[in-house]
Amino acid sequence: MSETSGVVVLAATPIGDVADASPRLLAELQRADLIAAEDTRRLHRLLERLGISTEAQVVSYFEGNEGKRTESLVAAVEAGARVLVVTDAGMPSVSDPGYRLVVAAVERGLRVTAVPGPSAVLTALAVSGLPVDRFCFEGFLARKPGERRRRLAELADERRTMVFFEAPHRTAECLADMAAQFGPDRPAAVCRELTKTYEEVRRGPLAELVGWAEQGVRGEVTLVVAGAERGPVDLASAVAEVETLVAAGRKLKPAVAEVSGRHGLGKNALYEAVLAAR
Repeated sequence: MSETSGVVVLAATPIGDVADASPRLLAELQRADLIAAEDTRRLHRLLERLGISTEAQVVSYFEGNEGKRTESLVAAVEAGARVLVVTDAGMPSVSDPGYRLVVAAVERGLRVTAVPGPSAVLTALAVSGLPVDRFCFEGFLARKPGERRRRLAELADERRTMVFFEAPHRTAECLADMAAQFGPDRPAAVCRELTKTYEEVRRGPLAELVGWAEQGVRGEVTLVVAGAERGPVDLASAVAEVETLVAAGRKLKPAVAEVSGRHGLGKNALYEAVLAAR
C-alpha cells in the first residue's frame, strides 16, 4: 500500500489533447494501489501516450458493473488502498462512473479527493460566447423523444445558461426539440471535438443550428444554450406551465410553488387558477 492510504481519488483525464494531462495525474497514475477505469483499454492507451507505466491493479468500472463493483472498491479503501478512479475523458462522476463510489465512501467516513483537470462542461461554456456568470449542467437528455421534450418544456424558462451532452447522431433532433420548446431564436452553441484536431464551435440561433446539424455531426458533442430572458407572464400562461410540470410527473402543489416563484406570482392565486381551469 502507498504511504498515504485509504482514499478514493477521482482523477480528471484529457478530453482530447493528451498534453492537458496534469503532472499530478501522472503522479497519481503511478502512485495508485488500484485503478478503477471506465475502459481499461483506453487507460492503457493513455499510459502509453503519456510515456508512463503503473504497478497498480487495474479493474473495469463502468455503468454496467458499477453496482456490484463499488462494494469491493470501498473494501479496498477501508483496507488502506489508494483507489484511483478514471473515466474515458474528463472528471469522474460528471455523467460518468464515480458517483456511487463517492457516496459509499462518504457514508463510511472514508476520505475522497480529486485531481482537477479537463472538463467538457467548463470548456464548452467558456468558448460558447454565452453568459457564464450563472449556469446549470443537464447532462444527457432522455433518448426517447417524448421524455426529452417534456424535460425541455420544464427548462423553457430556465434563466441560467444550460449545458448538455448529446450523441452526434441525435444532435439535430435534439436541437430541433430545443428550438420548439425554447424558441427558434434562442442563442446556442454546438461544441464538437473540444481540444482535438478537428475542434469546432458553431454558434447561432437554435433554428440555424438545426439546419447545420441536419447535414451530419461527428465526434463528441456538448451543447450550450442561453437561458430565458425574464419577462412578464400572465396567469393563463403560468397555469399552462404548471400543467406541463404535472404532466411530466410533478405533484400539483410543488409545481405551483416552482412556477409562482419563477415568475413572482402569488402561490395561492395560481393554485386557485389551476383548479378553476380544470
